[in-house]
Amino acid sequence: MAKSVNLSTNYLNEKVKRVTGVNFVDYVSQMRIAKARDLLRDRNLRVSEVAFAVGYSIIVAVQSRFQKFTRKSPTQFRITSSRC
Repeated sequence: MAKSVNLSTNYLNEKVKRVTGVNFVDYVSQMRIAKARDLLRDRNLRVSEVAFAVGYSIIVAVQSRFQKFTRKSPTQFRITSSRC
């Protein structure tokens, strides 16, 4: 990404962190997980479909990131959000 806008990786990371409070990778992950949370409310979509829709090609990757940012697995999130 940095190269596509003609910036060094470190410079881009510093700028993103200054604005968002987190590094670039975590910022992108947070945006993906926010979208995944919305999609998981659709009970017709499988977790794997949600993972692919938000840019993860490996289901374990979305599960790991989801757990990191929400402290729940995608399935646990779906169950608890459907109770609300």
